[in-house]
Amino acid sequence: MEILRQVADGLQKKGEPFEKAIGGFLSDWVSDAPTLAVQTSGSTGEPKTIVLKKEQMINSAKATGEYFDLQPKKKALLCLPSTGIAGKMMLVRAMVLGLHLDYVEPSSNPLPNNKDYHFVAMVPLQAENSLDRLDGVGKLIIGGAPVAPNLRVELKKQSVEAYETYGMTETITHIAVKKITEGSNYFETLPNVSIKQDERGCLVIDAPKISDERIITNDLVELISENQFTWLGRYDSIINSGGIKLVPETIEEKLSSIIESRFFVAGIPDETLGQKLVLVVEGDPTEAQELLPSIKHIKTLSKYEVPKAIYFVKAFKETSTQKVDRKKTLEEVF
Repeated sequence: MEILRQVADGLQKKGEPFEKAIGGFLSDWVSDAPTLAVQTSGSTGEPKTIVLKKEQMINSAKATGEYFDLQPKKKALLCLPSTGIAGKMMLVRAMVLGLHLDYVEPSSNPLPNNKDYHFVAMVPLQAENSLDRLDGVGKLIIGGAPVAPNLRVELKKQSVEAYETYGMTETITHIAVKKITEGSNYFETLPNVSIKQDERGCLVIDAPKISDERIITNDLVELISENQFTWLGRYDSIINSGGIKLVPETIEEKLSSIIESRFFVAGIPDETLGQKLVLVVEGDPTEAQELLPSIKHIKTLSKYEVPKAIYFVKAFKETSTQKVDRKKTLEEVF
């Protein structure tokens, strides 16, 4: 503990801003307090502070270690902001499991040259920009946003074992994973996690080792078995357009077959429809004229799922954990 205190103190005093955040977390970790305050990302709502028990964070780290067979002295990389739960838990896993952890400043292209790692966690944009160097990674977990179909196709060509994760701050990162390189279409829960649906069709999580209370989510799912489910989208993001209920995440997966840039769909107020479906794309607006005809030719897209308007933004607004901040981006557009 004393060594950790010295490391934390050194990072806080002399480190770069991202290193100060690491030092701050380590300082909180070695304190006598049994809990830690963690802020949610704000990608699906207003950011809020959640108090987590250190014991439960340790249990989460052990579950990840068991599932992915992370033995002591295996090498891992922290390339996510340690201000969020995903970055914090990479630090906890290193301490609890005895991993050798390197860290780099979070960026969209994080993998160091000529270094191999057994275990790395990334957001989709980082994974996409690292495709040419993933042969040096044993197991890769990807979270923070859905993995687009075109990225899944590229990952299947790699030697890395790549997994899409499902989780949130309240569940102390992932409680379920989907193995991309095996072409799985559903998430499978980690040990000691049980699931069911509520009357809305949303996922309810019972994980006593990481949460004292049952977690009721706003995630629409289809249950495959007692420990497997397919994620459909967010209940609170449903767009009601002229009485037709549209799930943005379902539409986005269909659109991802032809749109390579980052994008999202949203509902904006409309006098006739109540909400109008629009598409927001990060990139060059000169592509707009060609994009709409291509969208209309997607066979899986119903006529109600075709955006009524397309808006281009030079750069999306992001949260502190590098997720797309849809609300702030829309505020900029309108």
